[in-house]
Amino acid sequence: MLLEKLRLEVYQANMALPELGLVSFTWGNVSGYDAQSQLFVIKPSGLSYEQLTPANLVVLDLSGNVVEGELKPSTDAPTHAYLYQHFSGIGGITHTHSSWAVAYAAAGLDVPVVSTTHADTFFGDVPCVPTLTAKELTENYEQNTGKAIVRTFAERGINHLTTSAALMAQHGPFTWGKDAGESVYHAKVLEVTAEITHRAMQLTHADIHLPQHLLDKHYQRKHGKTAYYGQA
Repeated sequence: MLLEKLRLEVYQANMALPELGLVSFTWGNVSGYDAQSQLFVIKPSGLSYEQLTPANLVVLDLSGNVVEGELKPSTDAPTHAYLYQHFSGIGGITHTHSSWAVAYAAAGLDVPVVSTTHADTFFGDVPCVPTLTAKELTENYEQNTGKAIVRTFAERGINHLTTSAALMAQHGPFTWGKDAGESVYHAKVLEVTAEITHRAMQLTHADIHLPQHLLDKHYQRKHGKTAYYGQA
């Protein structure tokens, strides 16, 4: 069986989604990428979490060809493949329909950075990617979703390694990280910060964006060259 270690990591990451309250039913998927083989492992389409095992995960190449697995891969696999091809340095992707993040996506709004909870993980607003056109939906919906995310980051000058999340308008969140587990962590942080932001914005109509110096401080103390948060 190919990529046994990665399979286990992806399995554990997928199983964390319901544990963290990020999915209902089968509304989510996690993948993990092996840069050496240029293959990725992803949850099968529509399979319940009770049925999921490391063995029934699907292995694909970046062209979307199934290399190993008897079940159909997630319908979002082309989105994952495109992001692995165009966002360097990522090794895991999570997609959910978590309610607070989806609320922002449904409204077509970025999640603005208004708290240090947000700034500890995402270096700026989490962008909302515009809804795809009818042509984009018809031609190749899932791959074009990936293209739209990459295009939005390029057009807005957003670094995908420091803001490792996006909302697809009227759809839902995609998050990524150095591995599958970190992508799930980012999905949970996004959900929590979306709730905090919504609640804060009900309390005031003022511009409550973090000052740049506070954003810089909180992001850099965890992720910068002179980071001092934690035990490392």
